[in-house]
Formats: sequence, structure tokens, C-alpha cells
Amino acid sequence: MRRAVVIQHLAFEDLGTLEPALRAAGFTIETLQAGVADLSRLSQHVPDLLIVLGGPIGVYEQVSYPFLADEIALLSARLKLRRPTLGICLGAQLMAAALGASVFPGEQGKEIGWSPLVPATPVLAETTLAPLFDPGIHVLHWHGDTFSLPGQATHLAGSAQYPNQAFSVDHFGLALQFHPEVQTAQLERWYIGHALELARAGISVPVLREQAHRYGPALERAAAALWQSWLHQWSVSGVMSS
Repeated sequence: MRRAVVIQHLAFEDLGTLEPALRAAGFTIETLQAGVADLSRLSQHVPDLLIVLGGPIGVYEQVSYPFLADEIALLSARLKLRRPTLGICLGAQLMAAALGASVFPGEQGKEIGWSPLVPATPVLAETTLAPLFDPGIHVLHWHGDTFSLPGQATHLAGSAQYPNQAFSVDHFGLALQFHPEVQTAQLERWYIGHALELARAGISVPVLREQAHRYGPALERAAAALWQSWLHQWSVSGVMSS
């Protein structure tokens, strides 16, 4: 069986809809807690797939959270090896940093809530993220930082508030600033865990909850198609055995 290793920063920000897709594709899943797990051993036992999830800290806060430097080093080495890698939210920002791009607080403030993605170019509407560009699909945004586009990356999508929402690195790397993995029924954990951030940002939890019930089920279906497509392309390209 193929092995997926997940680096998690918050217990309630988990794989969501990605977990059943991974298991259906024949992966075993190992979850490591950032700041606790020894990431150096991953350089000795390279997993077939590395997934780095979200969290409420900034890439530039390495003095306070020195394990971020370990994650960047791990991602840099892995991307040089052209190994399958997925970053979501903070994970996407760490991928950008590993590729030499800048990560910084967004000038437009926090982007928290549900809104559509915009393909970077019309032709990209037919690529990997295609299910998320369907009419009526809104994705969950939950970030205050943004990043510049790495030089070797392909820009995939933006939003009305921030232009850099997704990029790919050839066929093996995918970075998503937003959260396609979320499950509507599990988002109450987010509202509790991020209560202070939401209050400081003036974000209404009842409004978020209503948006989730309105857009969440369609996103779950679209995300299932996204995961299936992205995982399948490795079988076609042979990247897992490279």
C-alpha cells in the first residue's frame, strides 16, 4: 500500500473529505503533529505523499515556532525530489516559502468566509481544479496571510480578495490557500477553536454557519471529484514510482 504522511497543526483542521479519497486510492495514512513529531525521520523514510494542513500561525513566525523552519526544509528537499506534495492554507504558504517566495500579512485583511474561486486563465478552468470552478461552487477561505507566486509554479486560481489562491508545481505539487477539504458537519469545531480570531475580526459565527449549510454540501461533492482526479493523475504519470 502507498503511504501518505500528514503534518497537522490543529487537531480540528484535519483531512476532511480527503481522507476517504486517500483510503479509496489505497493509501495508509500517518498523521504527525507539528511541533511535536520529529520531522527529520521523513528524510530517511520518504512517504509516497506528503500533506501539510492549515494552522493559525504565520510562516514568518519562526522565532516563536521554530518547527516551521523544519517544515520548510522538508518541503524544499521533497519538492526538489519532485515527490507528490499537497499544501492547504498554512501548508500552501509553507510550500511557497520552500520554493523561495515571500509570505506576508495580506493588505486586504483577513479573508474568512465562503466565496467562489476564479481561474487564473480561462484554460485553467478545465484542469485539476475544474470541479471547484463549477457555477455555484463556493469554497471556504480562512486566512490572513498571502504569498507571492513562486517562479517555478503555475498560477491556478484567485479570489475577489486575493489573487494567489492556488498554484501547482508540474504534476507533483499542489498548493491551495483555501479549504476544499472541509466537511459541513465538522465546522462547529472551527467556530469554537477559532473563536478569538473570529471575534477580533468581527466575523459573525451565525453567518458563517448559514454559509456553510448553503455551500458546504456542494463543495464536498466538488472536492471529492478534485481529490479523485488529482490522485488518479499520478497513476497515469507514474510519479509515485519516480
